[in-house]
Amino acid sequence: MIDRREYSTKRSSFHLVKYKVLLSRTALKELKVLDSTTQKRIKNKLGRLEKEPFKSRSGADIKKLRGAQDPVLHRLRVGNYRVIYAVTGKEVKVTEIIHRGKGYAFLE
Repeated sequence: MIDRREYSTKRSSFHLVKYKVLLSRTALKELKVLDSTTQKRIKNKLGRLEKEPFKSRSGADIKKLRGAQDPVLHRLRVGNYRVIYAVTGKEVKVTEIIHRGKGYAFLE
């Protein structure tokens, strides 16, 4: 049996890196055009990128985009919308918020 006092005094050396999410002017304009419910959903998902912008998990469907080389682009799926972003240092730079039907023509 584990003594609770002994367990609580041990600390993990694992530090969480927090990223800062920044929106480009284009992404901000695209966000403002959307209805308020969709805006809230996207803002909620953007908040999840602060903890881990690379790994897909429950509540954050993230994929690395193939055509993009420098910087490497990722996409976050939010319903029918896709948030396109790049990670540089400790900043998540959102470049576009597009409807899924628009496609990824900007990568070419």
